[in-house]
Amino acid sequence: MGWALVGHFLDLWEGSEELTAVLRVGVTHQAGAQRMQLVFRDQLLPAARQVCPDPEQFPARAALCAAQLLGLALTRYALRLPPARELTHGELPARLGPTVQRHLTAPGP
Repeated sequence: MGWALVGHFLDLWEGSEELTAVLRVGVTHQAGAQRMQLVFRDQLLPAARQVCPDPEQFPARAALCAAQLLGLALTRYALRLPPARELTHGELPARLGPTVQRHLTAPGP
């Protein structure tokens, strides 16, 4: 699931100026934040619910996945940091997929 989420994220965000704009606006304006919250609620929460070993933990685990993916969005698409931009579409799921998977399914603290 972690690799699939990273791949899906990249498919949506690559070349999407609209999503980048929503990310920028979401940091400072309520309407943008609400749009990002809807994506979290409608896409990430259901994915986490499917694989999370503890039903009570899936919201927190989904939030950790969101932090990972939105951090990538910020560095790659908004700030356009060269090292983040240079990672290929093939490399990113291989590098981030295990981390996202760990957030979803690793034993809790």
